[in-house]
Amino acid sequence: MKSRSTTILVVRKDGKTVIAGDGQITLGHSVMKATANKIRKLHDGKVVVGFAGSAADGLALMERLEEKLNKHRGNLLRAAVELAKDWRTDRYLRRLEAVLIAADKEKMFLISGNGDVIEPDEPVLATGSGGDFARSAALALYRNTDLSAREIVEKSMAIASQICIYTNENWTIEEL
Repeated sequence: MKSRSTTILVVRKDGKTVIAGDGQITLGHSVMKATANKIRKLHDGKVVVGFAGSAADGLALMERLEEKLNKHRGNLLRAAVELAKDWRTDRYLRRLEAVLIAADKEKMFLISGNGDVIEPDEPVLATGSGGDFARSAALALYRNTDLSAREIVEKSMAIASQICIYTNENWTIEEL
């Protein structure tokens, strides 16, 4: 059976970085779990990470990212690039099916097994089945309101959960 993804969204505004992930795990046409946590704080709480895709793969990649963060003294860009290089070239890692979003107070990146380390032009980034819905809503709110980063994340995740059948309203939210 094909597993479906999730929605991960991060927004930075006014010195706050907020990330959210929904809790739904879907297998085929069934919701298998509604309260999964796909968000973690790494590197002594200075970096937040979320994953979309296979849970085991996402957790394994988060562990690898934390190793890279420790090796590079918390430099998120360097850690992300090193992880993406390993992910693309290592036979074991190449088989992992997940996408990571990692952010600290200054930067945010989408990291994939294709070697992607993408930093958005605006401080809004999303991935997963509902990622485009959440990102569109967040960009509109970011550009046109005075809402806080947390308010933008909450409203955007609510919109995504109303549109994407693979996204629910059981969110985990972390803030830096």
